[in-house]
Amino acid sequence: MVSNGNPERGCARVSDITDESHSPEPRRRKVRRRRTDAEIAHDRRRRNATRLSCAAAVLVAAGVAGWLGYEGMQAKSSLEKARDFATQSKDALLSGDSETAARAAADADRYARRAHTAAHSVPWRIAGSVPWVGTPFESTAQMTDIVAGLTSDVLQPVVDAGAALSPARLLLDGARIDFGALGDAAPVLESTSAAMTELDAQAQMVDHTYVGAIDRARIQLREQTSELSGLLENTALAARIAPAMLGGDGPRSYFMGFQTNAEARGTGGLMGGFAILRAEDGAVRVDDVASNRELRLDYAPIDLGPDFTRLYGPSRPTQDFRNSNVSSHFPYAARIWQSIWKQESGESVDGVIATDPVALSYVLDVVGAVTMPDGEKITAENVVELTGSTAYARFGDDQKARKEYLETIARKVVVKLTGDIDRPRALLEALGRAASEGRLAVWSSHGDEQEVLATTALGHSVPEDPAPYAGVVVNNLGGNKLDYFLERGIDYTAGSCVGQTRTSTVTIRLSNTLPSGEHTAYVAGMFDNPMGAPVGTNLTDVSLLATQGARLERVTVGGRPAFALTGKELGHPVFGVQLPVPQGATVEVVYELTEPVVGGGARVPVQPLIDDPTVTVSVPDCA
Repeated sequence: MVSNGNPERGCARVSDITDESHSPEPRRRKVRRRRTDAEIAHDRRRRNATRLSCAAAVLVAAGVAGWLGYEGMQAKSSLEKARDFATQSKDALLSGDSETAARAAADADRYARRAHTAAHSVPWRIAGSVPWVGTPFESTAQMTDIVAGLTSDVLQPVVDAGAALSPARLLLDGARIDFGALGDAAPVLESTSAAMTELDAQAQMVDHTYVGAIDRARIQLREQTSELSGLLENTALAARIAPAMLGGDGPRSYFMGFQTNAEARGTGGLMGGFAILRAEDGAVRVDDVASNRELRLDYAPIDLGPDFTRLYGPSRPTQDFRNSNVSSHFPYAARIWQSIWKQESGESVDGVIATDPVALSYVLDVVGAVTMPDGEKITAENVVELTGSTAYARFGDDQKARKEYLETIARKVVVKLTGDIDRPRALLEALGRAASEGRLAVWSSHGDEQEVLATTALGHSVPEDPAPYAGVVVNNLGGNKLDYFLERGIDYTAGSCVGQTRTSTVTIRLSNTLPSGEHTAYVAGMFDNPMGAPVGTNLTDVSLLATQGARLERVTVGGRPAFALTGKELGHPVFGVQLPVPQGATVEVVYELTEPVVGGGARVPVQPLIDDPTVTVSVPDCA
């Protein structure tokens, strides 16, 4: 309390506690009298008592501060140790070392409890209740709640389940899945996944704080809980559907399409080849590998709904395999490929898989190089360039030889992938990376399985909810391979959450980096060139799948107003423009929109092509 010099009102400086010789001049003049000895003694006792009370207050304040400092150090140290032991436990579990995993999990839980106790002490709670000043204390207390829940409700039960998160135990000889281990762990995985989802939601809500070290810990905790939540969710989903999909209840068959993303299509690239996979009792084998030369251009159509027909009908996607995956919604392409194979062979496959050369590079990095008949090594480092660029220059106009070469590569990689795996954890991580980038997609003809797949990255599905969305889709119109040299940049911005609607802008930059020199017509020419563009020009269709309810106000190409084709897909308005991107040039497409103010984080899915596009999002979450 701030003192006004009155010892009865608070702690004052000694110089402020005065006798009569220093008393201020009174307002009215009085007759002064000499103070008695008793009065002087009383004043001295009062001054001494005040000094003692002030000293006691200082000691109490110092004690509280010291206690807070001690508890703070305890909380910080314990949280760091809990985090380190939790990481050790997870790594040991994934490596199949259940003994180390259990020991580290117990240590993590012990330190998490210590941190929780320290951050919920009386002085800590008092400090946390002070407006603004107390936010570091409150944030730390929130983090200890989450870490304590993570170690007790998630980590320890998962360690007890063990085998389902251990690739070394889950994958048997011949890359066969141990259904028994997966089934035994399924109930625990379901419950811990639900608990982890709740803890992740709490972590995302931890208060921002002005103390840098605590705020960095907050951000790190958010990232770690998000990663662990995704891992557990995917593992729980795998435990639910993988046994049946891999032939645990009887043989399964799958059509696998190899996408050539040097020629862009909505799900990635043109289907350049395919294979038929057979799964039984957890083991997978390759039954057939062929190039797209085996396919026709006039299959009987299938009905994918009026919106699909209006939007894509002119390109005959359900009849011509070359346009079968112009939509970015993989289930559409999967149903078309299933139909194509049924008309080719009479067999109705149980599911469809799609992949591309970049995903193959991730796999080769784990299983090692494959050797071609002439001794050439296909490695993680060269497979993308060989299949997306070099092969076209090497074989020139000999399309048959080139497709046989690519077919051989695909066959050898798939065979190696379905053989004995020395590094199962690394393989699962490689496949997980490919799935997260949209380079590995899976669809099932069994409704209950597809319902689960649609919620994961493997489903490669366009969401049907109203949250902010900007799906940018590129389709090659020239029939060439210039998308190997395409580089993209995407910016999505939107206004504030005030009102019913807000303005938003999606800016797309397309760069054609084709180097100078001689290029074959197959690579740099055009199948159809209505614009009369020079060789090396990339003729492109750019579509924007916008937020549900969005309205297009204006679109420009290179700064000039352009005409947009419009449609609808799964509730999203679609706005498309067609444009040339000359060799060595960058063209900017800007969509100006009015969209509804809705809750949810903005999503900008990245179409899996060769490049790694720059994506920036500045859209407030109006939840």
